[in-house]
Amino acid sequence: MARKKSETDTTASGATKPEKKQRWYHNVRDAYRLTRQVYPAITWMLLGTFVLIMAVALAIGFAWGHPIYMTFFGLLVSLTLMMVVLSVQTRKASYRQIDGRPGAAGAVLGQIRRGWNVEQEPVAVNPRTQDMVFRMIGRPGIVLVSEGPSHRVSRMLADEKRKVSRVAPNVPVHLIQYGNDDGQVPISKLMGSVRKLDKKLTAAEVAQVGKRMQALGSAKLPVPKGIDPMRARPDRKAVKGR
Repeated sequence: MARKKSETDTTASGATKPEKKQRWYHNVRDAYRLTRQVYPAITWMLLGTFVLIMAVALAIGFAWGHPIYMTFFGLLVSLTLMMVVLSVQTRKASYRQIDGRPGAAGAVLGQIRRGWNVEQEPVAVNPRTQDMVFRMIGRPGIVLVSEGPSHRVSRMLADEKRKVSRVAPNVPVHLIQYGNDDGQVPISKLMGSVRKLDKKLTAAEVAQVGKRMQALGSAKLPVPKGIDPMRARPDRKAVKGR
């Protein structure tokens, strides 16, 4: 009996406990801490949002004759807007933290999921300067995004454009330079610039072009992987409490 009990205790103690799932309020806390490191004023922004919405709700409530009802309504609206403000500022803080690091462009582009085929590794890399070119395929066509100073990456983009044009000659090719030089797109506007491109292909054509691009492959160089902003901050849905 003692032996069975000992074996049971050993099994129980040796078993690996499943990892606890992080609750949404933990994600909100982590998002706030991350954002406060970059934007210390986030505390006052959130408090200001809460006070402003509650003041408007109470004013309407007293004027309408239903202050209690408007208090609850104002509380719900203010908390929702606070989550929206926190989510936006957290994204900006995450972009600011990775801006200028190798692979930052690839990390941002990797967040575009729907309707896009984004290659995780750069298709061209300068091992000395760590300038890179990333490739993605969507309904606008083929998009080549460079990372590095304009005077260095222009040649890399031109070379990659020639390569993809040989494999897919009738597919539009768009060139975007990520960076802070004149004519380049800052990291905060990179995703928006890609999404604004006009759609030219169908979903079936996107899949067909993707298969053609597989023949070109990616750069087989020991470059550091991109920093994923989704790992640098909590998930957006979790931040919103969904």
